[in-house]
Amino acid sequence: MSTEQIISDWKRGAFHPVYWLEGEESYYIDKLTAFAEQEILPAHEAEFNLSIFYGRDSKVEDVLNACRRYPMFAEKQVVILKEAQHMKDIDRLEAYLDHPLMSTIFIVAHKDKKLDGRGKLAKSLKGKAVVITTKKMYDNELPEWASNMVREKGLEIQPKALFMLVDHIGNDLQRMENEIEKLTVNLKGKKQVTEDHIEQYVGISKEFNVFELQAALGNRDLPNTLKILNYFASNPKAGPIQLTLPTLYAFFSKLYIAAAGGSKDEYAIAAALGIKAFFAKQYVQAMQRYSFNDIEKALVLLNHYNLKSIGIGQIDTEDSSLMKELVAKIILPS
Repeated sequence: MSTEQIISDWKRGAFHPVYWLEGEESYYIDKLTAFAEQEILPAHEAEFNLSIFYGRDSKVEDVLNACRRYPMFAEKQVVILKEAQHMKDIDRLEAYLDHPLMSTIFIVAHKDKKLDGRGKLAKSLKGKAVVITTKKMYDNELPEWASNMVREKGLEIQPKALFMLVDHIGNDLQRMENEIEKLTVNLKGKKQVTEDHIEQYVGISKEFNVFELQAALGNRDLPNTLKILNYFASNPKAGPIQLTLPTLYAFFSKLYIAAAGGSKDEYAIAAALGIKAFFAKQYVQAMQRYSFNDIEKALVLLNHYNLKSIGIGQIDTEDSSLMKELVAKIILPS
């Protein structure tokens, strides 16, 4: 069952007695617990029938007692256990699963990891609770996810503007939602999200960002690449090396796959790499400038300089100097 299906059920008053929310992606867990806390019960009922516990500070006995209590002046009560991964003796919740109170909606938020499947509690949850397991979104899934969220707001977003947004924020889904909401408010009825809007409202330069760095590097354009790196040196938050290197490594990894495939067709490359055709143009252009051996060399260099960036094999070299040294080695012929 998906997050959207659960919320849809809750909106129409269809509830299971126990919901177990677990996994690495907190965005969906937070979304469900926030809805349960704020929307399931009307305000006058929530005053007496909403109980919230935190795993680090709560005892299992108190949570179980709350679950077994009958609602006051209402048909349902909601009990939420947040940060359940920090609760001692959490396996003792298993005793409640065999005989849950149908007037209680018990929601457990177990973040960062799955419950150990070998334990009694994990085995009891199967068939006795609605279990949602969340995973971190892969980088290649982010553009589609962000694009869908923009579309849900009644907007469309230009491809480059989408890349700027996704590359800047990464897989912080809550922050992504917040920034898209900010765009919605600031556009004031306009329907098209452009690079200018991303620059103005999200705070990303449309000229000096990782997308433009990737494009310059893909074109073996050393002057423009250094120009962008100089901007990053003056504005460290615009392109920190810890975010820039993985992005460039991902680019050359995809370029390696595209080059190995041998096709120069944008749609074939887009399908092979799991990207939109708009972005495939950059790979076609880069394949005209880099041989297969050049791409392999770039990947080795990126790995080597990533180690340097965390202090392995170099002494007190500034990040900006490391980046300039790296791109020069990638772009200039051996």
